[in-house]
Order: sequence, then structure tokens, then C-alpha cells
Amino acid sequence: MAGSDTATPAAPATPAAPDTVKILIAGGFGVGKTTMVGSVSEIAPLRTEESLTSAGLGVDDLDGIEQKRATTVALDFGRITISDELVLYLFGTPGQQRFWFMWNDLAVGALGAVVLIDVRRPESSFAAVDFFESRGIPFVVGVNGFHGRHPYPAEDIRESLALPAHVPVLLCDARERGSSRDVLIALLDQLIAEADAGGGDTGGFTRPVR
Repeated sequence: MAGSDTATPAAPATPAAPDTVKILIAGGFGVGKTTMVGSVSEIAPLRTEESLTSAGLGVDDLDGIEQKRATTVALDFGRITISDELVLYLFGTPGQQRFWFMWNDLAVGALGAVVLIDVRRPESSFAAVDFFESRGIPFVVGVNGFHGRHPYPAEDIRESLALPAHVPVLLCDARERGSSRDVLIALLDQLIAEADAGGGDTGGFTRPVR
């Protein structure tokens, strides 16, 4: 019997798993961290919010956010796919000082962070800036304009926070998916730029396509 010339079809290539990157969304109490994670996450975000009670009186600073009724007591978690090659896992930190002890654990394995600033009370996020600067974790600053208001330009915010020139400061609205996504992409650009400047690597991911 003559041999067959029919070739066996090649098995389809298994697509490579995307790179995953851990990012922190940090800042002071009530600056919009939970809102940002929720606005940009492609999955139902995990939230650990509890109602504010009288136990927090004299402990949690509600100056300027008197209408706040709930707060994150552990973390927020969300996920966003930037491209076929890159997925971000987002971890929102608790804002109250009594829960700051959790930040060290949440920061393990994080490549970078977004520090959210409430333009009405930027001093509430000074500690977050200090946290990432002291640990050498790259970060960008997102100035969350509540109700869409941005009364101060980005450079004035930079000056008030005494930020170095290489740290991006972006005006944003944490309620808007596109705005939150732009802040995350700016952070990825910052991570790549710092890795290029230092001769390091970015964990394998490449610059995302906008």
C-alpha cells in the first residue's frame, strides 16, 4: 500500500499567560481609593468596607468628608487587563492611621503605586508619599478632583507635596474608568522609565499600547 503524503496538522500553539503586576492604590482617609478600584476593575471588586461608628470619633479625621459613612478596614481588590500581555492586580490600602500597619504586608511584591490626593486636603496623603519614597517603590500621584473640580494645576500640587520632577502628577476623577485607567498607564510608563534608567527590569512586561 502506498504511503500517504498527508501531513499531520500541527497542534495550535498555547497562548502565553499574560504578565501580572501588583499595584497599590494608596492615600489618606477618604481620598477615593475604593472608588478608583471599583471604577476601573473588570471584575466585581472585593471590598472590606464597614460602616463608620461612634468608636471612630476622635480617632478618624472626618474634617472635609463629614458625609462619609463607610470605610475600608482591610483592603480593596480589583483587576484590569491592559493588553493581551499584561494584567494589573489592584490593591487599595486602608486610609485611617490605625490601619497603617497593614501597608507593609500589602506592599510585598508590589512594583508600583498610585498615591491618590484629595485636592481639598492634600495633607491627608503626605504619609503615603513618605511611605513609598522611603521604600524606593515607584509611584505616581493622582489628584482626585471631587465633583470634577480641579482648582489647582498639577505643578502647584507637586510643589505642595515637595515631589521630585520625575514623579508624575496627574489630574483625575476616580469615578471615571477612563481617567483611572490613564493614571495606571502613567504608572506603567514610570516603571518602565525608571527600569530603563537604572538598568533594571519591569518584571517582563512591555510598554502598553494606549
